[in-house]
Amino acid sequence: MSSSRGSQTPKKRLSSLYTEKVTPEMPPTTEDWPIDDEEYHLEDIGQELDSLPQPYRMINKLVNLLFDRSWQIIEERNTSKGTENRRIQPTTYPPFQEIQLNKRANCMAVSQDYLFIGEAKGFSIYNLYTAKQIYVWEKLKVDITSILVSDLGSEILTALIDEIGIIRLLYFYKDSLFLIKAINEVEDASKQTACTKMEISQGGDFAAFLLQGAGDVWLDVYKLPKEAWLKELEHPQLTLNSKKKGKQPNILDPIATDNLEMDVICFKGDVKLSPPVYIMRIKPPKPITGTAFKSPLEVFSKIEDCYGLGSGQNHFIKESQWEQQAEILGTSYRKRLDGAWEEEPISTATFHFLLPSCIFAMPTEVKNPSGVACVLSIHWSGSHNFFLYSLQRTLKDKADPENVWPCAAPIAVSQLSCSSSYLVLACEDGVLTLWDLAKGQNMYPEDPVKSQMKCVVLCTDASLHLVEASGTQEPTISVLIERPIKHQEEAICAVAPVPALPGMVLTFSNNGSVCLMDVAKSAVICAFAPPISSYLEVPWKPMFVVSSHHPCFLLRDDYPHETGSTNNARIQNSIFYFNFEAYPLLEKISKNCTIPQRNLMDNIAFPQALPLETRCERFLQKSFQQLEKNQVKEQDHWSRLRKYSLLLHKENFKK
Repeated sequence: MSSSRGSQTPKKRLSSLYTEKVTPEMPPTTEDWPIDDEEYHLEDIGQELDSLPQPYRMINKLVNLLFDRSWQIIEERNTSKGTENRRIQPTTYPPFQEIQLNKRANCMAVSQDYLFIGEAKGFSIYNLYTAKQIYVWEKLKVDITSILVSDLGSEILTALIDEIGIIRLLYFYKDSLFLIKAINEVEDASKQTACTKMEISQGGDFAAFLLQGAGDVWLDVYKLPKEAWLKELEHPQLTLNSKKKGKQPNILDPIATDNLEMDVICFKGDVKLSPPVYIMRIKPPKPITGTAFKSPLEVFSKIEDCYGLGSGQNHFIKESQWEQQAEILGTSYRKRLDGAWEEEPISTATFHFLLPSCIFAMPTEVKNPSGVACVLSIHWSGSHNFFLYSLQRTLKDKADPENVWPCAAPIAVSQLSCSSSYLVLACEDGVLTLWDLAKGQNMYPEDPVKSQMKCVVLCTDASLHLVEASGTQEPTISVLIERPIKHQEEAICAVAPVPALPGMVLTFSNNGSVCLMDVAKSAVICAFAPPISSYLEVPWKPMFVVSSHHPCFLLRDDYPHETGSTNNARIQNSIFYFNFEAYPLLEKISKNCTIPQRNLMDNIAFPQALPLETRCERFLQKSFQQLEKNQVKEQDHWSRLRKYSLLLHKENFKK
């Protein structure tokens, strides 16, 4: 029996390469070379690995693939590092000051020279310049989750929301703090409602609170008697006599704080101020159902003075038609709709207080004071309609909208500018609607309306765009920052305008970087870097506030660290204070802004909303400027005439 090993061709073992060829006989020179059927081929000793048995051959391929991919990743990282090094890095500034806290800040707000910080069991007040704590109000058993302040001139109105959802209004007057009222606090905990959102009008004349309870949601609107508060505090004796009180209110001692120097705030709990006046309650629009009207005339008779026209509530569509449409929808998209229905969340709302403008029609008998909000605008989640309610009403009046702006798609986001001059509506279909409320002040303008507006838009894919609209021309859209593809940590998570630097915005990225950008030039001016000792949570939700009175912004430290010895270690929380005027690069930028400060002051409020003295002063300034221009033109005209007469005289003399 022959061995199977003997029937195989013996393997050739060479040191490097082996060439196999059958050498023919050397023919005469006159004869042609015979055709050689043998082939020349090379053999590599490394090919012996292919004959490895399984699973070693598969393991060998996987190891080689792993090495190849690792090398590819290394090359990509080296390339990206080279690109990063070649890219011009902006100047980075550290915090100008660090405000150290004893507790973690849940929320914060800035008004005038004070910083209000909501924390566990109350809130505290800090001096913005000295970074010293000047007052602590710890009278609650729960944490403060939201804080809102409104500048009333020399006074400050503060609104607090705690974990339960109770609203408390406080009045800051001449280094004294007064508790006005707890808006929705009740004795029976089962009937307690929770506030989820609040807004105070510019100037502090009105306040609105979005409340939830027992599965319902609604918006309560109040008128704030700020003139009565001033009178009650400036003339307390008259107030006491009118209310027939026999003794002066007691003044509570201020809570002692560390490192107090000059500022001392007293909490006067026994002083009772006039409560806010409740004027109306707004509920979400009812779902559109089949009509109960018998004829179209009944539909039109239901609409009074065209108020509420466009809301879709008054229609002539029967219930059978709705059922037929629902059946068609279910039959056509049954596969996609099966299992897709979820319990609808409780509706929420976004609302703004608007100053007078002819864009929205109001009753002719309503006379609104200058500089005071007259309209409350609101849109509910999932709704196509933007409702406008007059604020000049009483509780007896029916809470119906005076105007309705229907949109083609549900409104996703709305934003009002800091000066209340511009309004932006963004719908779910990606359409933006820009409103110039200031230009709409005069229904019959003398000159053609030339509205100019720039809007920075942050999209869901973290890309940043600039929308520019001018008059009746088609708006232009430019990309400020593209969507990050490779480096997701550079994705922008928040954007905020800087009132002190017109044309500038602050961008916050997931990696913790904060940049100041000039939107007109699409360039990053500088960056701000808080000290980082650990990684951030992804996605990062920065807590910051930009001051409208001072060129600064504050950022919460999201890297709390331990201080002190091992036995006495405690968690250190901080607020970083960035002052634009303290950085050399921004000193010139604040003077040479893309948008001049003069134009910003002209658009800070509607002309009819300004005081009479300010309007007269501006009118006189413009008149004097126009008079000076006319005088200059007249002087230029006479100088040209003199030159022309001299030339004529010379020509005549030569002749």
